[in-house]
Amino acid sequence: MPRRGSLIIVSGPSGAGKSALAAGVLHRLPAVNFSVSFTTRAPRGNERDGVEYRFVSREEFETLILSNALLEWAEVYGNYYGTARACLDDRLSQGEDVLLDIDVQGARTIRQKRPDAVSIFILPPSYEILRTRLEGRMLDKDYVIEQRLRIARREIQQYRNYDYLIVNDELNNAVEELEAIILGSRCRMASRAESAESIVATFGGLDAEDP
Repeated sequence: MPRRGSLIIVSGPSGAGKSALAAGVLHRLPAVNFSVSFTTRAPRGNERDGVEYRFVSREEFETLILSNALLEWAEVYGNYYGTARACLDDRLSQGEDVLLDIDVQGARTIRQKRPDAVSIFILPPSYEILRTRLEGRMLDKDYVIEQRLRIARREIQQYRNYDYLIVNDELNNAVEELEAIILGSRCRMASRAESAESIVATFGGLDAEDP
C-alpha cells in the first residue's frame, strides 16, 4: 500500500540559502516535488513563472484568499506570498513528498495547520556572512538589505520551534543533511502506518494468536 507523502518545510531568514538548498536536494532526489508558491512580487534575475513562483497580480492573489484556495498566505516586504492548498494535498495523497521553501511567518502557519509536517530551519553561519550573501546577490537596494537584516534578527529566534536545524556553512554538506532528513522522514511511523497494517494483517493482525 503506498504511503502518504511527507510535507517538508524549509524555512529561515532571507539570504540563508533556502532556495539553493532546495534546488540541490531536488536534483539529488527527483521523487521530491517542489511546491511553487504564488506571489505578487516581480520576477528576479532568471526566475520563470510556474517554476520558482507563480507570479500574479494583487487582485488575482486576493481572489485566491477569498476563495480559500491557499493553505497559508502572508504579506512580506510589501508583497503577497501563498501556498496553494489543492495541488499540495493531491501530491501528498498520491504518496509524493512535497518540499516547501517558505518564510518564517508562513512556516508557522503551516506547522499549526499541518503538525505532521517535517520542519527544517536554515541558519547562516553568522550575521556578517548573511550580510555578505545579501549584498552579493545584488538583487536589493541598500535600505532593503538593512530591512532584511533587521527582520532576520527576529526570525532566527524561531529556530527552536522546528524539528531540525541546518547551518548552511558549506552548501554541499548542507544539501546532504537536508537529503538525509527527507529520506529519514519516509521511515517515520506515521508515514508507514498503512503499509505496516497491511503487512501485519498477513500475520493475522495484532491480536493473532500463535498457531
